This record gives sequence, C-alpha cells and structure tokens, in this order.
Amino acid sequence: MKTGILLTNLGTPDAPTKSASRRYLSEFLSDSRVVDPPNKLIWWLTLNVVILNIRPKKLAKIYAKIWDKIGTGSPLLSITKLQLQGVKKTLLKQHKNLIFEIGMRYGNPSISSALNKLHAQGCEKIIVLPLYPQYSNTTTLSTLDTINQTLDTINQTLDPWTKKPKIAIIEHYYDNDGYLQSLANSVLEHQTKHGKPDKLMISFHGIPQRYVDNGDVYYDHCIGTVKLLVKKLDLDESDYLFSFQSIFGREPWTKPQTKERLEALASNGVVHIQVICPGFSADCLETLEEIECENRDYFIQAGGRQFSYIPALNDRNDHIKMLIDLISTHL
Repeated sequence: MKTGILLTNLGTPDAPTKSASRRYLSEFLSDSRVVDPPNKLIWWLTLNVVILNIRPKKLAKIYAKIWDKIGTGSPLLSITKLQLQGVKKTLLKQHKNLIFEIGMRYGNPSISSALNKLHAQGCEKIIVLPLYPQYSNTTTLSTLDTINQTLDTINQTLDPWTKKPKIAIIEHYYDNDGYLQSLANSVLEHQTKHGKPDKLMISFHGIPQRYVDNGDVYYDHCIGTVKLLVKKLDLDESDYLFSFQSIFGREPWTKPQTKERLEALASNGVVHIQVICPGFSADCLETLEEIECENRDYFIQAGGRQFSYIPALNDRNDHIKMLIDLISTHL
C-alpha cells in the first residue's frame, strides 16, 4: 500500500509583486474560517473595493524585504521544502512506498494539487501534518475544509469499486515533548550567543476574541504551550511574558498585544528583550519582518536597548526528528 505524507502550511504569494499579493490576499481574506464578519455583504464590499485595491502594493513591498532571505523566494516556502527533505530522507530509510508532497492553504503549491498528485500516484492513505502546533479553526480546520472538498471531487471521479484514499490528520502538537524540547533548545542556544535577557517574550499570532468566545481552542493551546515551555526552561513568572501579534481589523483580538507589551516594558526600564514565536513552525513575514524589524523598532524607540528574535524551529535537526516521530505514529 502506498502512503502519502503531506506537510501543509498557511501559504505565501508567488512573488513580491502587487498582482501576486492581490491574488494571495483575495484567497486568504475570502476564507470564512479566517474572516467571519457579522455582515458578509459589507465585508465583501470592503475587501473588493478597499482592501484589495490598497493593501497588495504595501504587502508586496514588505515581502520584497524578506524575499530570498532564506533560500530562494519566499522564506516560508523555502523552509517548508527543507522540512520535507529532512522528513523524507529519514522516513524513506525506514519505510517503503512513501510519497511526499507539500501544500499551502493559500497560494502555491496548493493543498488541492498536492492531494491530487498523491492520489494519482496510487496512495491509499494520506497522512496530513498541518504545521500549526496549536489548533485553531482559522488554520487547522480551514485546512481540513480544503482536504474534504478536494477528496469529494476526487471521489466523484472514482467508480464504486475503487478504494478511496483515507486521511489521517495530525490536528495539533503544542504539548508534544519533542516540540517543547526543540523550543527550549533554541532558546538556550540563542542565549548562549546573546546572553540572558531581562524578559523572554513568547508571542503568538492573534485571532479575534469572538472566535475564542465561540469555542476556538487556540487561546488555550497557546497558554498551554507557554506553561509547558517555561517549565522546560525552569523560568520564574518574572522571567517571561506572553502576547499576541498580527492584529487585523477593528474588533477586539486576543490580548495582551505584543506591540503594547514591548513598549510598556521599555518605558518601565526593561532594556534587554528576546522574543520567540512558538506558533510559527517556519520563519515568515510575521517573524522576519513584523517581529525582527517592526517590533524591534517599537521596543528601541520606547527606550529599550537590546532586542533579538529567536528563529523559528525551521529545519533544526531536533525539530525534524519531532516531525518524523509525529508522522511515524500513523504509519
């Protein structure tokens, strides 16, 4: 039996251009799991008349700053390819008949195209690992929506006697010991080079508070990650803070916010900050530009002196081993 291994992530524009950014934003912001407005008509008008005519040019300029920074092209896509190579290199030594693909929820290569490739190569089972440690309806469930839609399309082409591919999806791994140990290792290695900070800031991507109130477990998974990580690092409450970044729109989002916390810390005499973003399995726009550049400026301008970003786990050996162990439980 052939088994497909599919690694997925959020996605990226095809190029740091206005047209590519517009296509990406249109797909991303049209996902009702990501943006679920009370008035869909008003949102459609806002998106198509205002946002998609203004935001793409700005986004393209920001992407241009980090393009080719890690490998060739988009850092997120380049790193995901490296992660797949690392997983593939080891698993093919242990198991036969495995086929590997990556798929992005928005942009290319798409999840749909990856699933179709795996199906075309005869995979009867497909193991899907969304590279989101913390589960959220906005990410993991959105990925599952696309998987189900694609499988429905595939199934319509099959005759009644043909086996339909089975899906095993790894929904989260925020409490996985290998994941937490890899995070802890990255912190300790960074501090060996840059010293121990006054505070360690643990920053996650935010989501609307309304989503949490309606049952999304993402906030709980983030808090769980913080508790388990600081235990690994043996930190006191005075050693760290957690926060949420990447706020969008006017409605309330999960708090406290990274920008506000950094400015408050600097104003209160904290001079050395290090930031880690455990929710990002690969470095991307939100880490390389938003944290390492934009939020660094907020901290320094408010009176801080030393700021450093601890890179995402990317293709670290201990991270790749953890991904392999996650996948292996389904083989």
